[in-house]
Amino acid sequence: MSVEPTLEALRSLLLDHVDRIDELVDTLTDDLPTPIGTYRPDPQSNTVCWLLWHQARVLDDHGSDLTGAPQAWTAGGWFDRLGLPFPVSATGYGQSADEAGEVVVSGSHLAGYHHDVTDRLRDYVRGLDVDELARVVDTRWDPPVTASVRIVSMLDDSIQHLGQASYVRGLAERAGLG
Repeated sequence: MSVEPTLEALRSLLLDHVDRIDELVDTLTDDLPTPIGTYRPDPQSNTVCWLLWHQARVLDDHGSDLTGAPQAWTAGGWFDRLGLPFPVSATGYGQSADEAGEVVVSGSHLAGYHHDVTDRLRDYVRGLDVDELARVVDTRWDPPVTASVRIVSMLDDSIQHLGQASYVRGLAERAGLG
C-alpha cells in the first residue's frame, strides 16, 4: 500500500522542522553568558554567537529571496539593534576569523532575531502550494534550484550550524566559562 503525502502533511512536516530549530536556538541562547557566547576552541574557530547570528542571517536572506519580502535584518530593525560592524548585506559567508570574533551579541537578541526570521518562514510555509514548490528560484546551479530544494537546504544549513554551536557551547561550559 502506497501512501501519498498531502500538501498539508508536507506543510506540517516543514513547520515541525522549523519548530525544532527554534527549540535548539532557545536552548542555546537561554542564559547565554558572554564568555560562553564568545568562546573559541582555537583562534580560527567560530563562536556560539557568530554561529547563531550566521544561521539566522542565512535563513533571513534566503527566506526573503523565496518570498520577495524584505529581510527581518533590515525591515525588523535587527541590523540596528545588533549593531555589528558589518555591511547590512553581510550574512557571514566569506568572513574571516577576526570578523567572526566581532559578533558579541546577547542571547536574547540572537533569539529575538532568529524568531522574527522563523515567524516569517512559517507564514511562507503555511501558504505553500505545488506550483510554489516547483518554482525555480536560482538558475546558477545545474539543475536549477527550486523553492522546495531551497527550503530543505535552508533547514539543513540551520541544523548544521546549531549543532556546531551546541558543541562549542559544551566545550566552553566544560572549560568552566560562564
